[in-house]
Amino acid sequence: MSIPILDLQEALAPGGARSAAVAAQLRAAAMASGFFYVRNHGVSGELVARQFCVAHQLMALPQQRRQALSMQLSPTMRGFENIGAQTLDAAARPDLKESFYCGMAYPDDHPYVRAGYQTYGHNQWPSELPDAPAQCETYIRTMLGLSTRLMQLMALSLGLPEDYFDATSADPMVTLRMVRYPAHPVDADERTFGAGAHTDWGAITILAQDAHGGLEVCMPDGDWVPATPVEGCFVVNLGDMIPRWTNGLYHSNPHRVRNLHSGGAPRYSIPFFYEPGYFARIEAVPGTVPAGEAPRHAPCTAGEHLREMYRKTYGLKTGATDATSAASP
Repeated sequence: MSIPILDLQEALAPGGARSAAVAAQLRAAAMASGFFYVRNHGVSGELVARQFCVAHQLMALPQQRRQALSMQLSPTMRGFENIGAQTLDAAARPDLKESFYCGMAYPDDHPYVRAGYQTYGHNQWPSELPDAPAQCETYIRTMLGLSTRLMQLMALSLGLPEDYFDATSADPMVTLRMVRYPAHPVDADERTFGAGAHTDWGAITILAQDAHGGLEVCMPDGDWVPATPVEGCFVVNLGDMIPRWTNGLYHSNPHRVRNLHSGGAPRYSIPFFYEPGYFARIEAVPGTVPAGEAPRHAPCTAGEHLREMYRKTYGLKTGATDATSAASP
């Protein structure tokens, strides 16, 4: 079984000529691994290249400077994360990756910022890279537009109106992460990964990866297959909110990373995590619960879902302001 490629040409705008056909392909992928590539997605290669340039510049900053901008110092969990700071697979060793997190910059007077919801607020930026904020903000806006379109195609795939999910995208929770994976250690054991097996917590992840490869996806039959980089394509995967929204019809499958590039060079990837607004209702959509049966999941808000995932993953007692998508790689 392989990961399909969805061509979004003539499906990038609502009502596009190929929207129904692409929605059918999305449905098939979502009912299998929850992974697919997208091409002709409307995002310029130049914009993606500039984003990778920023990622390289950020990871080239001295360690002392990165420590001063640690995500642990940010109430919004934005900034630098050290190698080994995260263990995505409890049965594996700490992940061999380092990251920089940022997101949408909400103003101080936004009600969610005033309430202290952790995904809403400011970023931390190194003064040495004055162009980084504008570049990242442009990339975030572009990825948010693509995420919105993918959610519209998902609505069509479920037999729902194309704009069914549009209202949930107001004040979204989004995270942009730039990740550097060092070369896989030559003496590594079977419990060593760049990122251990995990599922993402949110709705949609859109991944730009360099040419080195290393992402592996667990297919429905249990086999792990490589998500080999395809020029001009993003890798898209569904997060854990989607099975809740579809009563288990669509899947959020485990994936992992091992940087086995023969040249020993580091691997860079740029995942964009889309989550709807904090109070978006996550409950089984019409047509996904068989007659006479109860939904598999209790209704919740997007914020409540992320708080629960944070509690399960880190074993923490979380309060109303403790939700974050930042732990999702």
